Formats: sequence, structure tokens, C-alpha cells
Amino acid sequence: MSPTVFRESGFRFYFFSREESRLHIHVHGQNGEAKYWIEPQVELAQNYGLSETELNLVRKLVEEHEHDIRNAWSLHFGG
Repeated sequence: MSPTVFRESGFRFYFFSREESRLHIHVHGQNGEAKYWIEPQVELAQNYGLSETELNLVRKLVEEHEHDIRNAWSLHFGG
């Protein structure tokens, strides 16, 4: 199960239900996908095919939606 947290600018931001406990978000776009840590700060964890331009946009979106991501994480994983 991988619930979608939000979609914006052609990207899907989501969680995997059975993965590590450190707060993070996955993102999927037309050209690839990436993973961003949310804690202790927003930081790129992995990138598979997204360009620097796309990564910069995605990071901005993650930062803008950080509160929503944290709330969705709490609701989905509890705590």
C-alpha cells in the first residue's frame, strides 16, 4: 500500500506502508522518482532519473507541504 499525500506540478507524493520509520516522502514524476527525508531536515535521500531542475522544484514542494506531510505520516503510521 502506498497512500498518496498530494499531487502537484505533475508529481505524486506518497508513502510506502512498510518501510523504515524515519520520516520521509517518495515522489514520482514522468522522468523518474526520488525520496526526501523530512527529519531532521528536508534533504534528498535518493534520486532515480529526476533532473536538477525537477529536484529543485520537488524540494520546494516538499518544504511548502511539510506540515501536510507530517500530519499525513502521523495519521497513516500512528504517532
